[in-house]
Amino acid sequence: MAEFRMPSLGSDMEAGTLIEWRIKPGDSVRRGDVVAVVETRKGAIEVEIFTTGVVEEILVPVGEQVPVGTPLAVIRTEDEEQAPPSAEAASGTTVSAPPTSPAATTAPAAAGATRLRVSPAARKRAAELGVDLGRLAGSGAAGAITLDDVEKAAVARPPTRPADRAAGMRQAIAAAMARSKREIPHYYLGTFINMRRALDWLRSENERRAVPARLLPGALLLKAMALALRQAPELNGFWVDGEFKPGAGIHPGSAIVLRGGGLVAPAVHDADSKSLDEVMAALRDLVQRARAGALRSSEMSDATITVTSLGEQGVEMVFGVIYPPQVALVGLGRIVERPWVVDGQVVARPLMQATLSADHRVSDGHRGAQFLALLDRLLQEPERL
Repeated sequence: MAEFRMPSLGSDMEAGTLIEWRIKPGDSVRRGDVVAVVETRKGAIEVEIFTTGVVEEILVPVGEQVPVGTPLAVIRTEDEEQAPPSAEAASGTTVSAPPTSPAATTAPAAAGATRLRVSPAARKRAAELGVDLGRLAGSGAAGAITLDDVEKAAVARPPTRPADRAAGMRQAIAAAMARSKREIPHYYLGTFINMRRALDWLRSENERRAVPARLLPGALLLKAMALALRQAPELNGFWVDGEFKPGAGIHPGSAIVLRGGGLVAPAVHDADSKSLDEVMAALRDLVQRARAGALRSSEMSDATITVTSLGEQGVEMVFGVIYPPQVALVGLGRIVERPWVVDGQVVARPLMQATLSADHRVSDGHRGAQFLALLDRLLQEPERL
């Protein structure tokens, strides 16, 4: 059997509240299926399972808050489903239980050990509705809890007070950023990038596209950053247990400001391998689902680096705080016309300030500078992204 546990959806998450089960005992599940919704201080997150098998038991009812790592359900794995029957089972024999000691047979039952009398239908319904059977008084024969008892308890249950999500998110961000500044020896670099070629190519490309299929500068920037990270793997990963662990892929987390306040940075998985159209589609999808409260757990936990841009707010430069346990953050400013020297002549060019905040335990300024220089070169050949 495998346990499906409350996942960690960020270094600042200590517990989550289960607000919806999308499975029930007996259901088949496959790796990547969304099986539950968990409320965190950053909103409701759809949680995926990474085990293929059959749901054996639901352990935590809806509405309960549990710490990260708590078993939520038991899964009978695919291997167990396919395992041949044991010799005893095949021969039709049974294994006898070991004899109990006299002391065990005569000992009084421990307080609270009384077995509840619950019909199978009522037990199943209680798991679906998040009703605690231990708090119900059964109305059935000999005090058995019936299906009607469970459904009445669910209706009578007082509504939970809605959490102050904005305040909770602010606390989560504060905790993560305080930890970052306390533990991570940051260093900061910045450079100007001439965006003329990138914007000209983008304008030409979009002229031949239908409006819904057009590309935004953010897609070019994210793809260029992801490709540059291939040459700077020490910026793409995590600091865990006193050492650097490279990311399993290049999954930049794109910072998204939420309408109610706060921000999240869900991952664009394998951004370096995606086409520009795929990166654009992924960004649109993440923004819509982040603001609708429909992000998935893997998107919240897999980001290997963060990219943030405040250009829409008019900010020309941002030196971010690394989100632990990540080891780097890229900041992109607003693209603005500025004087630029070309062949000895001062001309106007659209410039963008790109910055890097990085962890000195893993990389140094020399490698960080090489990364920013490569990002610049890639943006001078946008047709190759």
